[in-house]
Amino acid sequence: MLKPVVLDHPLIQHKMTLLRDKNTGSKEVRELVAEIAMLMCYEATRDLPLVEVEIETPLAIAKSKVIAGRKLAFIPILRAGLGMEQGVLNLVPAAKVGHIGVYRDPETLKPVEYYCKLPVDIKNREVIVLDPMLATGGSAVDAINSIKAKGVTNIKFMCIVAAPEGLKALQSAHPDVQIYCAALDKGLNEHGYILPGLGDAGDRVFGTK
Repeated sequence: MLKPVVLDHPLIQHKMTLLRDKNTGSKEVRELVAEIAMLMCYEATRDLPLVEVEIETPLAIAKSKVIAGRKLAFIPILRAGLGMEQGVLNLVPAAKVGHIGVYRDPETLKPVEYYCKLPVDIKNREVIVLDPMLATGGSAVDAINSIKAKGVTNIKFMCIVAAPEGLKALQSAHPDVQIYCAALDKGLNEHGYILPGLGDAGDRVFGTK
């Protein structure tokens, strides 16, 4: 089982404080979610392999590095995961993007998948799944089940806020998936929301209730 990576960079911590604040409006929330996702992606892609190439600068021939082999795909879980999409694409604009739609049944708190559209070459890519909140872990587990069913073997999961319950559920179901989060909060309330959390991420990103 892989140990989760909690990213505590000062810039991330600062932006997390602004994001959690209930007085922060939707425009700022969207910007903060994208910015935090971009900073997290920088760390989540740290292990990408490099190959040396020869280029010509304006002054001389030089040996330099480019990313080798593995190509990336980002898979946001709808709808809140869409808030992280632009941030990661700012760093890796050539990555392909798939989408998985999962909602949580308000009575059972179980995930219900209603949409799945993935790149046709997904099994040849390193996949990073995006969802701002890892609460019960049900949506993440279900989404990764769907991705693995397509033959994908290299998967990471990136969230902004995680609860211990969600971490445990995801690690138990998918111990081979590396988890990255910007904050590990204390737990869930009786409605399955993370405390202290930041509220409903989808509602805050899109200005809905």
